[in-house]
Amino acid sequence: MTASGTVTRIAVDRIGVRQHPTGIVAVVGHPNSGKSTLFNRLTGMRQKTANYPGVTVERTSGIAQCGQVAVELMDLPGMHALSAHSMEERIAVDVVLGRMPGIDRPVGIIAVLDATHLYQGLYLLQQLLELGLPVLVALTMTDAAKAAGLSIDIEALQEHLCGVTVCPVVATTGHGMSALRDALTRLPQQAPPKVSGFWPKLATEAQLLAADLPASLTRTEIERALIDGPGALEAYVVDQLGDRGLERLNEIRQRLFGDDPPLAVEARHRYGWVRQVLADVQRHTPVLITWETRLINWLNRPVPGTVGLFLVMATVFQAVFAWATPFMDAIDVGTGILGTFVLDNLPQGAVASLIADGIVAGVGSVIIFLPQILILFLFIIVLEDSGYLARAAYLMDRAMRSVGLSGQSVIPMVSSFACAVPGIMATRVIPNRRDRIATILAAPFMTCSARLPVYALLIAAFVPPIDVGFANLQGLVLFALYMLGIAAGLLTTLLLRKTALHGPKPAFALMLPEFRMPNMRTVLMQLRGRVKIFLHRAGTIIFTVAVCVWALAYYPQSDVLASRLVEDKAVAAISLAGQPLEDKYAQLENEAAAAQLEQSLLGRAGKFIEPVFVPLGWDWKVAAAVIAGFPAREVVIAVMGTVYAVGDSADDATLSERLRSATRPDGSLIFTLPMVFGLLIFYAFCLQCAATIAVIRRETSSLRWPLFAWAYMTLLGYVGALLVYQLAS
Repeated sequence: MTASGTVTRIAVDRIGVRQHPTGIVAVVGHPNSGKSTLFNRLTGMRQKTANYPGVTVERTSGIAQCGQVAVELMDLPGMHALSAHSMEERIAVDVVLGRMPGIDRPVGIIAVLDATHLYQGLYLLQQLLELGLPVLVALTMTDAAKAAGLSIDIEALQEHLCGVTVCPVVATTGHGMSALRDALTRLPQQAPPKVSGFWPKLATEAQLLAADLPASLTRTEIERALIDGPGALEAYVVDQLGDRGLERLNEIRQRLFGDDPPLAVEARHRYGWVRQVLADVQRHTPVLITWETRLINWLNRPVPGTVGLFLVMATVFQAVFAWATPFMDAIDVGTGILGTFVLDNLPQGAVASLIADGIVAGVGSVIIFLPQILILFLFIIVLEDSGYLARAAYLMDRAMRSVGLSGQSVIPMVSSFACAVPGIMATRVIPNRRDRIATILAAPFMTCSARLPVYALLIAAFVPPIDVGFANLQGLVLFALYMLGIAAGLLTTLLLRKTALHGPKPAFALMLPEFRMPNMRTVLMQLRGRVKIFLHRAGTIIFTVAVCVWALAYYPQSDVLASRLVEDKAVAAISLAGQPLEDKYAQLENEAAAAQLEQSLLGRAGKFIEPVFVPLGWDWKVAAAVIAGFPAREVVIAVMGTVYAVGDSADDATLSERLRSATRPDGSLIFTLPMVFGLLIFYAFCLQCAATIAVIRRETSSLRWPLFAWAYMTLLGYVGALLVYQLAS
């Protein structure tokens, strides 16, 4: 247990003006209440991200510039009440109670309430008012409430909240933000609201118990220990009370709750107050039901909603190909020009080859797919901010129950389409450990952005861009691969829930947010953050692997091959001249490069493991590229770019063209359709991501599950590729 305290900080704005010292102000609210949008609106680009001490949950903080005053804000994970049920809720509760090691207790709270769901929001707000901290209420979604015929008496609401300032805002447009900033500058200096206990009998019992406990333990913490039951807080209270500590707590609980569940008794008391407040401050005026409302209600039904969900996903995958092509072509041209410039202006040797064939060809061959990844990220962010992803969870709940999960697992899985790492971290909202682990093991099957470059390369190279009805064939193949990953993930969870993770089916409760227009400023900020993550990986992991693979392909240099090349060029110069001589030189250099690659360390390693992958139709180059990509699957494109660039002739052939023309020693093509589709199946299933394995280890606190996931998915990928190649051939 850490003592709560406040550490003042000095912030400096962008023009160098010294600011007033302030402590941390926590931004607290329900999930989907507009909390993060409000935080982004207040802090702008002045944000930083770290992890909470001892856990993998990210902590986002930023500086809100309010005139000449800078206030440090911390965006806490969404929470429904101080009785935490998930990991992220426990972290948020620990922060506001001052029990998070290494984090100062907030000096104030911005409580974010959704105006369209005041009934749920006021429950949490009443608990926050009892913490003994200054509170400022940001009433979001006021435009949606007005459109729904809800009118809220702000002055009456402030009276019920003991004078706490309430600022109606629309975070997506910025309406009301000036008043909120003005109130925020005064928040740290305000006195806490003077609230009477929502349940006098509980307050009296807690006050009597406080006499035997350390002064650092607040009345709210004592009440939580009585209501929430077994946990870290109860254990601490029992330890401080001595031998009869648990017995004494149980006696108090019997007087307060009788045989009823404590949380249910608390809910009856708190919701009684909530209903009283709403009766005084909220009025509902019937509004004309518009065609938009009718359409939304129709889409919320199971069948139309599910069909709409699949149509939305299909649209996303079509856009990934159609919209990104011009930008990819531009990047491809730029990469080619840069590589040629390096080779033309640096002396021939290891340095020029490293820069052109290792760095430019390696990292450039991954960055070329950045437009497609950006489009995918953009769609996911927009769908999330609009409230559509929450509806996807609601619509898919029945389907998820058929594999032993609930709709809570949908959001982590959908997040995994961008990257499995945040998707796995998003499982913290799932209270049941068995459900969490099953969802964690299903998440890597979702087609993440790292698979997208491999899919895009092979599909663009071997699937013709023809129209099939209203759709493009390349987009249909990509959509089928996404569906394959989803099916494999769901079947895996079904298998696990029937065997190792057998247990009762989970309960599911979700508060659907209103449909709303996403704020483009917030969308672009989130997109910028995800682009930075992707480019960081391209500049570190992919760069390192590309250079290592280049070194394996470049060394050891053969003096015999170099001498033979010089002799062959001299012989050719005797009988040829002009363009024929240049063509002959190119042919000789290509043959020498191929021979050098074959006797290099990479060539030897590829040949050593080639027999394992011959049944899949792979040659040693493909096998070497796939094995090198196990730390991070997006590295495979960099490896292929490096491998095929080393032995390439001096023309403008793209990597796709090189793959299409790659042959075996007997002249047969390597990349046939059966082999390509087997390779796509392998990537749809195989777990090739060190970051994903590491986060599974951290989230499950066990080596068993990441090792199982890697072995199971790799075997599944191998068998799938084997069956496709052998049967199709």
